[in-house]
Amino acid sequence: MSPRPDASTRSDRRAARRYSRGVALDWFFFVFAGLSAIWLAYLSFSETFVLGWWGIIAAIVFWVLLAYLVLPRLHRILTTIYVPDYFIGRTRTSDGLLGDPVNLALMGSADQIEQSLVDAGWTKADPVTLRSSWRIIASTITRRSYHEAPVSPLFLFGRQQDFAYQQEVDGNPAQRHHVRFWQSPEGWLLPGGHRVEWLAAGTFDTNVGLSLFTLQVTHKIDADTDIERNHIVQTVTAADPRVTVEVLADFSTGYHARNGGGDSIRTDGDLPIIDVRAVTVRTASEPAARASEVTS
Repeated sequence: MSPRPDASTRSDRRAARRYSRGVALDWFFFVFAGLSAIWLAYLSFSETFVLGWWGIIAAIVFWVLLAYLVLPRLHRILTTIYVPDYFIGRTRTSDGLLGDPVNLALMGSADQIEQSLVDAGWTKADPVTLRSSWRIIASTITRRSYHEAPVSPLFLFGRQQDFAYQQEVDGNPAQRHHVRFWQSPEGWLLPGGHRVEWLAAGTFDTNVGLSLFTLQVTHKIDADTDIERNHIVQTVTAADPRVTVEVLADFSTGYHARNGGGDSIRTDGDLPIIDVRAVTVRTASEPAARASEVTS
């Protein structure tokens, strides 16, 4: 005869049942919201055939609902199920899709990283707000320069980037080098046991188009992300010889894949670790020091 469970065991089981009910209820509303979004998009689409010229407006409404409500909701549901929730060398989009590859690591403080980027000719990206979003749309259409244009949020360690930097190409906001940075959690180690303080994802925007997976307006990136990774390393090391680089060769297997916008990406799997701990952080009032002067 099995022993009778004590009160604490029964309490734990009741807590587990309550938790299970809560999870089930959460999933019910999660899926219900997705199905409701699909139904709303279907109604909007069907109305486009009976509204004459007003159907053009209805079609635009249908696209907005599909691209910014229905497909993102579906991706959130599906990626919650099948996308791993641990570090695999890839960022994630706000919809849960696998995003750009993590192709850089860094040692040093946030101020030292930002100082090295400023010295190398990079500009800090504005946060995503209604004003900055409208400004980048207008700048892209009119092809006017916007050096501080915001970058879309990508997620690592369950949070979006701490900051991002970019270099605009020929005054065209549709083309730019850009890199996002995330501080590693306390005590966190790379697969293999190497400790780094920051991780980064750098890619090059080639033009503006539609996302393959959500149909949203987004920047399209160059498939060879290693070129952008090497460009970032070259610019910061050329600007300050105190910046050193160690490369973890074959950190991941070289692969071909797609990012969250559906753009092809390929990489050899190497991971450069940029060490900026020797960089001196200047105040805003101090003039920029040339590399030859700081190494004397």
